[in-house]
Amino acid sequence: MTDSTVDTHQPDVRAFVANRIGFLELNRPKALNALSTGMIDALHAALDAWRDDADVLAVVIYSPHPRAFCAGGDVRFFHDAYQRGERDTIDTFFIGEYSLNHAIFSYPKPYIALMNGVVMGGGMGISQAARHTGGLRVVTDSTKLAMPETRIGLFPDVGMSWFLARTPGAIGRYLAVTGATLDAAGAIYAGLADVYLPDAALPALVDALHRERFARGEDVVAYVADAAAAHKVVPTPDTSALAGARAGIDRHFAEPDLVAILASLDAETDCAAIDAWVEKAGHAIRAQLSPLSMAVSLEVVERARGATMADCLRRDLDLTRSTFAQGDVIEGVRALIVDKDQQPSWRFKSVADVRRADVLAMFDSPWTPDTHPLRNLKD
Repeated sequence: MTDSTVDTHQPDVRAFVANRIGFLELNRPKALNALSTGMIDALHAALDAWRDDADVLAVVIYSPHPRAFCAGGDVRFFHDAYQRGERDTIDTFFIGEYSLNHAIFSYPKPYIALMNGVVMGGGMGISQAARHTGGLRVVTDSTKLAMPETRIGLFPDVGMSWFLARTPGAIGRYLAVTGATLDAAGAIYAGLADVYLPDAALPALVDALHRERFARGEDVVAYVADAAAAHKVVPTPDTSALAGARAGIDRHFAEPDLVAILASLDAETDCAAIDAWVEKAGHAIRAQLSPLSMAVSLEVVERARGATMADCLRRDLDLTRSTFAQGDVIEGVRALIVDKDQQPSWRFKSVADVRRADVLAMFDSPWTPDTHPLRNLKD
């Protein structure tokens, strides 16, 4: 067994090759592995080093810490940088993150994400594309998967609009607006995960990947799939809470805008459909989430339906500029993360106050196609 460590100069990421597999170990447990600029650079550097290395058959990204795979980007960092007037620092973070997301999406070798614990925001960005590479997204008993950006005045970025637009029915629109959290069964049902393993089985799997012999990247994927096949998630995807709510989600969240969605939820008369998820969704839309961010989130998912991943990531970068300049993110982070008063003062008081023109204005790019920082991403 070979074991060569890539010199990342970043203790929060350990990148090494063992047994012809590139391992990316996330190691910032106190922050639930929230991504910093240094972590993003380290991950990207390792992937670049292994891309054309014939001695690396596949890549496995994981967290040895039980609470989280990755809780997202370091939003407190964004808030503090903005307050200091360091817009370039914020741009650098997102340009690096979205470049990493695209590198994973277009990676020529199987990429396998072991998604235990919290998997949110940027954590989705470094895991969801695994299936696109021929790899796997593995969820566990502890998986809590979500894009909860509307809670802090953001939108589902890191290219997640591409994936949400390809979920069954109106599930992507529902998840984008509400930021609802999925368990393992729900994630598989939504097409945002591929296989399930119990948390207790993960250490043995990682050990086996260091020990077994593989001739091809596909063999590594098959080994993980076989390990997962020995286990069955309970409830099953088809009997998950998300599956049970599917008919209502499709009925309500297929409505064209937030006002119509909220009216549809309020008008629900089917007693079987008036369950906890309906009540929770209506309350969140009315009282908790940023009205502007929810409207932007619906729009970004719709625009992703016929778009490439490169298109989505360029659009995400445009939207980060507008959400910091004229959106709700600074106030959202202040209320939920900094001051923790849970009382954000959103730009718009209700979904009825958000005009179509307000939403469209958020999509204006500050760059021309020739000057866009992500212009070199390949479609």
